[in-house]
Amino acid sequence: MKIVFFGTPEFAVPALQALVDSGYEVAGVFTQPDKPKNRGMKLLPTPVKECACTHGIPVYQPRTLRDGEALELLRRLEPDLIVVAAYGKIFPREILELPRLGCVNIHSSLLPKYRGAAPINWAILNGEERTGVTLMYMAEGLDTGDMLASAETEIDLAEDAAQLHDRLAQMGARLLTDTLPALENGTARAVPQDDAGSCYAPMLSKELSPIDWSRTARQIHDQVRGLVPWPSAVTQLDGIRCKVLRTAITGETSGKAPGSILQADKRGLKVACGDGRVLELLEVQPDGKKRMAASAFLAGHPIAVR
Repeated sequence: MKIVFFGTPEFAVPALQALVDSGYEVAGVFTQPDKPKNRGMKLLPTPVKECACTHGIPVYQPRTLRDGEALELLRRLEPDLIVVAAYGKIFPREILELPRLGCVNIHSSLLPKYRGAAPINWAILNGEERTGVTLMYMAEGLDTGDMLASAETEIDLAEDAAQLHDRLAQMGARLLTDTLPALENGTARAVPQDDAGSCYAPMLSKELSPIDWSRTARQIHDQVRGLVPWPSAVTQLDGIRCKVLRTAITGETSGKAPGSILQADKRGLKVACGDGRVLELLEVQPDGKKRMAASAFLAGHPIAVR
């Protein structure tokens, strides 16, 4: 079975690596064009491109899939199957219909919930206790194709979106290689999604960052976890703007107003929340500074309990 792989960020790398390790013929890899990054604005390859080059797989980086160039490349490659993981562009019908076995996508949620761009983040932001990955046939709609297989996992209360991302990437890779034999021999069974149970996971924005201390401790804790590594939850600590990167829910406030600083010393930095619970800030990042433990921040910026 000849496969062409489409993917761009770190999430897609384990799936590509799993195809190589399982001995599948990966005839080509499509990924987004290199982008300038860091101060020098040097063009850097995508994580998927780096992985493909390591294995000597031809890499293609079209700026669009709709001008016919990508379609012609695929016709020359003659894939039996296209595998997609976080590629970043909508596929036109001509490409979806090209491979003999179709196009399949690894999506980082339990569909039909959390269709869209940021399913991992929104599962945490919304306080979900479980999530997973789904392997599905691609269709012209946004993550609406029939489902081939899924794998489920619990979300730990201390787990942030970056940590969950890495776990789901590995789960998606295993799900793919576990399902490919059935796709190849024609025994795979696809199940339509129930649109009534669907919800959308839109792209993140900095508008989600400001912490409202009148919310519950669990809601703020989920905001902090769900916005790691970007755009991050943000608050003012004694007039200093800080990203809040790790928290824990502890105890009750004894009637203190939301946002009150309950403790600010080497034992911890604790803030009152709107439900009468306490949120401890474990790691913060002041503007222009590195990520640090709250105790390290307090050593340089003492805060009065109020």
